[in-house]
Amino acid sequence: MQTQPQIIESQATNETPSPEAVVRRLLDEGFTRGRLEVADELVAEDALEPPRAFLAAPPSEAPASVRAMRAGAVDFLEKPVAREPLLAAVREALARDAEARASGERLRALRARYATLTPREREVFAGVVAGRLNKQIAADIGAAERTVKAHRAQVLAKMGVGSVAELSRLATEMGLVPGAPSGSTDG
Repeated sequence: MQTQPQIIESQATNETPSPEAVVRRLLDEGFTRGRLEVADELVAEDALEPPRAFLAAPPSEAPASVRAMRAGAVDFLEKPVAREPLLAAVREALARDAEARASGERLRALRARYATLTPREREVFAGVVAGRLNKQIAADIGAAERTVKAHRAQVLAKMGVGSVAELSRLATEMGLVPGAPSGSTDG
């Protein structure tokens, strides 16, 4: 496990601290300064998604517990808590964090690929995912249909997909389709 100085060093080099380092920081600092305060800092530093598990004291901490649940906590454990439920909650939180990190990394990669498209390719991209025909896209952007076909092939290649269906799925995942949630990985 990383210690606190290593977390700070990771932040200085723009590396995301490991999940274990984040849990350690929550445990080390959380009992002296307040778990939600430390969790809020970690979320602001982009080292942590909103807290996934929350260990609460007696009912006097009910407002903090409600705040944690609203922020995305998936479990509420009252003190004193037995070892196994605590470990299970930590495992679940780490698993969800790993999923969120993987999803975030995939979304960043997709957006980086999208950023390589030229402005004209982005226009074609938008027309294609809107379900428009090459002829319609050509009329919309004032280009020849043959040019649109060439741009369409470039868009598919740059985005790393082989079909319009895959391109549409990526557009939805990136939030480029009106009404679609950004970063959605359900499918």
